[in-house]
Amino acid sequence: MKKILSVRGLLTLFLLLTTIFAVWATYYKITVWGFSFKPTEKSDVWTIDAHVSFQPTGEPIEVSLSTPSIAKEYKILSEDTVAKGYEVQKDDKNHRITMRSKGRKNKQNVYYRIMIYDNEDVTGKVWEKTPPKIKKPAFNDELQEAMINEIWTLADAKEGSAARRIIELLNEEELAPQVDAFLPVKKSPKIMADKIIYLLSVKGIPARIVRGVKLAEKKHSSRADLMLEVYEGSKWKIYDIETGEDGLPKNFVIFQRGGVSLLDVSGGVNSEVKFAVAKSVISSFKMAGRRAKYENSRLFNWTIYDLPSLEQNALKWLMIFPLGILLVVLLRNVVGISTMGTFTPMLIAMSLIKTGFWAGFICFSVIVMLGLLIRTLLTRLNLLLVPRISAVVIFVIIIMQVLTVFGYQADWRVIASAAFFPIIITAWIIERACITWEEDGARNAIKQIVNTLFVAVVTYLVVSSSYIRHIMFAFNEWNFVILAIVMLLGTYTGYRLTEIKRFAALVKDK
Repeated sequence: MKKILSVRGLLTLFLLLTTIFAVWATYYKITVWGFSFKPTEKSDVWTIDAHVSFQPTGEPIEVSLSTPSIAKEYKILSEDTVAKGYEVQKDDKNHRITMRSKGRKNKQNVYYRIMIYDNEDVTGKVWEKTPPKIKKPAFNDELQEAMINEIWTLADAKEGSAARRIIELLNEEELAPQVDAFLPVKKSPKIMADKIIYLLSVKGIPARIVRGVKLAEKKHSSRADLMLEVYEGSKWKIYDIETGEDGLPKNFVIFQRGGVSLLDVSGGVNSEVKFAVAKSVISSFKMAGRRAKYENSRLFNWTIYDLPSLEQNALKWLMIFPLGILLVVLLRNVVGISTMGTFTPMLIAMSLIKTGFWAGFICFSVIVMLGLLIRTLLTRLNLLLVPRISAVVIFVIIIMQVLTVFGYQADWRVIASAAFFPIIITAWIIERACITWEEDGARNAIKQIVNTLFVAVVTYLVVSSSYIRHIMFAFNEWNFVILAIVMLLGTYTGYRLTEIKRFAALVKDK
């Protein structure tokens, strides 16, 4: 019990709890908000335009169009209508949109647009416990009855459900004589669907037509696509009328099913509806707010992801700091690399990201070398500490100014990067290096400078990754885990890796 209540025990418990929380939060963001570990992950947004055209008769016009309902197969981003001079009414219960207007003369064109996203592969099952009533068709004569029975005999020889067997039979390349006689010469999708429904009704199996749109790029002015919905057991199951495959495909959006019409127009003749499909790509990260709203999750409004872009861009860089700090702590307290300042390498690494690695590295080296030379000259003046450091800061500013102007005139980006380095940190490194030089010798001063640059480079290689920056921003709850690890490392009192080599002789003697 005493060990559990110790500082290390409490910090270990804190690490465990933060890890559990981070794992849960990450899972929630991925499954509900659609976050991804890839910064370039995109979401497909499909735009479906339904174009209704007709010739008015002069009487009052009423256009009624069946619309998709909110379903698990996809999420609706927006709905809109383009019908100038029409009164638009949306019936969410019956999933229809109605447009009314006074009598007109010229040909009319009205549009309905819907944008959907996150369309998924689903089973395409609609549960309905009470089976629909169906009336078996009466045969005209014995010849027709014999032909239908022969068709079913051929279908029963196949495998699968009754609907699948019939669909496969009617779509064979070489049709049997009975099937060929049953089907008309022109086999449109609507006629094929009606024939399949007729054959299923003979066996008392309810079936109905489903109209919708297949999502395909560059699809213009096409009629609604047909699928078949068959009642099996206690559910309606969708079938492809060409292949017999069951299940609602990922790329199919249902507009109308059953006896309800897709389009009704009163006050007009020669009416038709055609569909056009277009795909756009949007960052999955930007779609997170839409997904949260769709799931009625108010938690999103209290996160950094609901902030304006300016604030988010600033926080993206702050979210990567804890990881860089963890690297510095590991290299100093576990490996044993001494640097000039605790978090100076982290600040240098962030500067290198802004300047570019080689440009920043060369520029920083030039500034430090010139600063050391100037600091050595100031030593001979025997100035007090504060004025001396202040003079070094001013000299660093002048050096940066000269390098920046020279770089701009010479169109040399390496020198122009000088302005991005923290002035105070750079001046402090120069001052610290000179003091170390005077007290411990040139070797130790150069060693600390090299160590500082080494840790800065290691930190840069990690935090410069766009993947890591995205993960630390998108899943920032892991910063709590980093906090727990840093605090737990604060209780480590063992040998550092460099000290194991240093005291190896004592171990051998023992």
